[in-house]
Amino acid sequence: MDCKGGAAMAEVLHDLGRVIAADGKTYHVRACGSPLDDIRWQGWLEFEPADGGETIRSGRETTQPNRADTIYWASGLSLVYIEGALNRALNPLVLTVAEALAEPVFDGPAPPVRVREAPDTSVLNPFSVYRKGEAVLRDQLHALSARHLVNIIRDHQLSEVPVDDLNTMAEAELVELIVANVRIAVNQGAYVPKVDDA
Repeated sequence: MDCKGGAAMAEVLHDLGRVIAADGKTYHVRACGSPLDDIRWQGWLEFEPADGGETIRSGRETTQPNRADTIYWASGLSLVYIEGALNRALNPLVLTVAEALAEPVFDGPAPPVRVREAPDTSVLNPFSVYRKGEAVLRDQLHALSARHLVNIIRDHQLSEVPVDDLNTMAEAELVELIVANVRIAVNQGAYVPKVDDA
């Protein structure tokens, strides 16, 4: 017996009896198969309404290496599998056609993450050290690099000289600039120690 929905060489591989759909309608079920290409076979299920009407079929349920394996597949189908195939045949997936793709806004992906270095901060508070004596402040400042000295000047607002200009000055000049401006601020009472300076 030829399967109704298959190709010319399609055949009924196994009669699976009757199954009842969720809506109570009874169907006669057949497992069908046909050659897919020169080697492989495909299998599907057909459901013929017991009260007449149009036979429906599932999509391809299996691909097997040969006819014998397709028959073996058909002989081992469980009731749960058959009910699932019937449900898929009655309620096939509907794919919507995608809208035309819009043009991209950018020509490429975002650049790699840039890591922003934390701003340099001063390694010591010159006002706190000055309270221990000007000589102590000088000694500690002379132990620092020019970069650290510029950070102290900038962080404690000890000069209005632009940072780019400070970066061109010698370390000894930076030390003198810090000491002189700390001395002036302390003598004028412009410096109020912070709690952590005490």
